[in-house]
Amino acid sequence: MIELLPHARYLGSARQDGLYNALSPPFMSALDRFSAQAAEYARYRIDYPAALYEWLLPQVACRERAWDCATGNGQVAVVLADHFVRVNATDLSETQLAQATPRSNIHYQHARAEQTPFPSQRFDLITVAQAAHWFEPKAYHQEVRRVARPGAVLAEWGYGLVQVSPEIDPLIQHFYRETIGPYWDVNRWHIDDEYARIPFPFADVQRAHFAVRRQWSAERFFQYLCTWSSVVRYQKERGEDPVQLIAAEITQWWREGEQEVSFPVFARVGRIE
Repeated sequence: MIELLPHARYLGSARQDGLYNALSPPFMSALDRFSAQAAEYARYRIDYPAALYEWLLPQVACRERAWDCATGNGQVAVVLADHFVRVNATDLSETQLAQATPRSNIHYQHARAEQTPFPSQRFDLITVAQAAHWFEPKAYHQEVRRVARPGAVLAEWGYGLVQVSPEIDPLIQHFYRETIGPYWDVNRWHIDDEYARIPFPFADVQRAHFAVRRQWSAERFFQYLCTWSSVVRYQKERGEDPVQLIAAEITQWWREGEQEVSFPVFARVGRIE
């Protein structure tokens, strides 16, 4: 019996006779949802905790070359550049790449995850942050195996829905699932279940959880919400800003000045044999 996700009713075209097949989700390869807000994405999205890298890097035996796949604005590539001789960073969006931080040992280039220009057996580490749910798994894994050196490490991670306070969190949940629920791509729901339905056929798999905590003003929080692909899609289709529907109520619960916001981060690592 297939267990349906509680938000399956939001999946639009993914419905089949009213049911969503959670075992065979439709992946939309080469789908770009972030070019339109690339500058805001670079400015207002979170980075990842040092604890994640402290967990990951000791698992990588050789640190000559790393590939940061779907690098976006290069925030992971910049960290890897401090630990590897050479970093290649690719993304589907040239607009996102234009926001990336330059480093002498990082080479940014436009490429799909499933088809890259790299020679075979090239990389010691491959990273994918908040993006594996956009790939076609079979083709992506085939490319990973081609470009990885024997014994290389593949690391994928993502972060879930932001948490603020007992008063604000229900408002965010309603906004996320009800107000803009129909405007998320089906791939988004893989974040909610921490990639449990996305295959990961590699050796020595390890998983870990972390947290990103930041002090944000209410204005900063609303700017972050405006980077969501569903919010951008809502604005485009309906001609109005959905964030304004919750701004006043959230503001009344926001503490004066800045307040802590927290993002749950999940990660998995496997060895490519």
